[in-house]
Amino acid sequence: MVFGVNTLTAGLTFVSIIGYSVIYTLFLKPATPQNIVIGGAAGAAPPVLGWTAVTGNISSDALLLFLIIFVWTPPHFWSLALYREREYAKVGIPMLPVTHGSKYTRRYILFYTILLAVVTLMPFATRMSGLLYLIGAVALNAGFIAYACKLYRNYSDAVARKTFGYSIQYLAALFTLLLVDHYRIVLSEAVQSVLH
Repeated sequence: MVFGVNTLTAGLTFVSIIGYSVIYTLFLKPATPQNIVIGGAAGAAPPVLGWTAVTGNISSDALLLFLIIFVWTPPHFWSLALYREREYAKVGIPMLPVTHGSKYTRRYILFYTILLAVVTLMPFATRMSGLLYLIGAVALNAGFIAYACKLYRNYSDAVARKTFGYSIQYLAALFTLLLVDHYRIVLSEAVQSVLH
């Protein structure tokens, strides 16, 4: 990667691999119920790696993409952990539902989902994206918050599964909106420059 891409991307990739496979998997995962929060940094690295591979530097936009995935990880993974609580307990992994119970975990899913809704407005606030992204992000966040509220008020494994499934679709749709809106803005600017 040093020779084929650039040194920065190679270094960040190395740190990310060590962070995930050694620090998170071997040490954090079996040691603390906050493993998902801390380990989320390694999972949020790919957009930064892609950004540095293309541009050769880290920008605030790349860090914003990192932040979105970092904040998305806890409600995504804890909704899975809720309906897999017995399996985690059986193998001695201290996931939040195992150590602090279902209601506590559901409260934090709701908290992080609301925080995520705020964070995902930042691309619009920083002019990284436009109105198309904003409208889509608001709609996606409304859906995620609705699932988190339902999960908090009336828990069932079925609702936890649906929340987990929605979280995957949510992230894919959010990043698709960022991409489509970016190219819409680029195309609009190109047309305007031709007309002027």
